[in-house]
Amino acid sequence: MKTINVHNLEALPAAAREFAEMMGDNTVFAFYGDMGAGKTTFINALSKVLGVDDDDTASPTFALINEYRSDTTAELIYHFDFYRIEDLDEALELGIEDYFDSGAICLIEWPERIAAALPSDTVHVRITVNDDDSRTITVGE
Repeated sequence: MKTINVHNLEALPAAAREFAEMMGDNTVFAFYGDMGAGKTTFINALSKVLGVDDDDTASPTFALINEYRSDTTAELIYHFDFYRIEDLDEALELGIEDYFDSGAICLIEWPERIAAALPSDTVHVRITVNDDDSRTITVGE
């Protein structure tokens, strides 16, 4: 298990770079955390580190899935937000298994709503809000 401490917003780019360096060949990342913990904010910072233009990233809350392409590697990155789905069947109808099997990077918010469909090699990431409003990112729990 690895932890990354994010003391404030200014520390976010460095935390995203540290996370990117440890991603390895993994492609599916499930981000857990309470509402307002910073899942979208961290994923946007990570996407920037991975070469996605700032203007391209946003929460996919209403679209459920956003597709980005890295300007540096041309790699596809999918950002999922399953907060609004009703059940696993709805997600399966979107073809999530095809996305997960595509080899593209998949960054998933609210993965607990589709837990049964997550691949066995999913990297689990928890973002915790600390008493001083800093964040702790725990990878591999």
